[in-house]
Amino acid sequence: MTTAPAAGEAAAGADTPRRLHHGHSAADRAFRGGARGAGLLVLALMAGIGLFMLSESGIALDEFGLAFFTENEWDMETGELGVTALLLGTVTVAAVAIAIAVPFALATALYITEYAPLRSRRTLIALVDLMAAVPSVVYGLVGLIVLQPVLVDVARWIHDFFGWIAVLDVPGANPDTTLWNNEANRYTSSAFIAGVVVSLMVLPIVASVMREVFSQAPAGERESALALGGTTWGVIRSVVLPFGKGGIIGGTMLGLGRALGETIAVALIIVPAFDLKVRILENGTITIAAQIINRFGESSPVQLSALMLAGFVLFVFTLVVNTLAAMVVARSRSGAATEI
Repeated sequence: MTTAPAAGEAAAGADTPRRLHHGHSAADRAFRGGARGAGLLVLALMAGIGLFMLSESGIALDEFGLAFFTENEWDMETGELGVTALLLGTVTVAAVAIAIAVPFALATALYITEYAPLRSRRTLIALVDLMAAVPSVVYGLVGLIVLQPVLVDVARWIHDFFGWIAVLDVPGANPDTTLWNNEANRYTSSAFIAGVVVSLMVLPIVASVMREVFSQAPAGERESALALGGTTWGVIRSVVLPFGKGGIIGGTMLGLGRALGETIAVALIIVPAFDLKVRILENGTITIAAQIINRFGESSPVQLSALMLAGFVLFVFTLVVNTLAAMVVARSRSGAATEI
């Protein structure tokens, strides 16, 4: 005879926990492996580019040594080649671009997220993103043909009223002259004009990052500020800007990384000048990217190696800026920075 289990034994068997399996499914493992492989591939490509440029720079390092990083002349006939003036011009143009682009990008991002009607936000976002898709050569031609004649007058006005500031001075310029056609040449092809054109290219990137961060501001804190009688500007000042300050910094640094490496637009506008100067309104400047594109096809092996070394300096500098920007943007995605 088979004996039926007691009621207590049956209840104990029914309550036995089911064994759980913590392993990932095949799809999860495939996705994780693909994402990890793509990330490692990007890192390998970046490392390969850096190592290639560094290896091609060996001739210049043997020829000039550390003097390459302190020399400002780039004279192919005398063999005096250095990156100092190139790096200074690169930073100057990028600084002008960021100083102009960031305020407009901040205003654009705030308008889209806080003031624009819901029906028009998608269109405005598409228009801003479309600016980033315009080729660099188009910006360069527009800057050279359309903007430069207007910006020359702006540069002269700035010099007339603010020329007592060293960076806004133009030595030898006569603000009282009536021969403006001759005087205008002092203001053309300057870091200021190149910076304005680059700012148009940087603005959509900076505005997109800021807009994305501003849109993630906590809805509960927005509503609380409005319930307490706050205005739209009060909500922006007390909730949105404190929450999005990391995005503002990160977007600015990402835009700076783009501005540092801009090539075609700058090369079309500026006139090469290898003296160390920070006067942004004065005719002439030079950047690393513009020098590479101007001299690459007519260089000797030593000079070509020097261009590769200059490009490696720009590569490292831009990589550091973009890495710091990515870190700041990643940290800004949390609400830890919100202050009421």
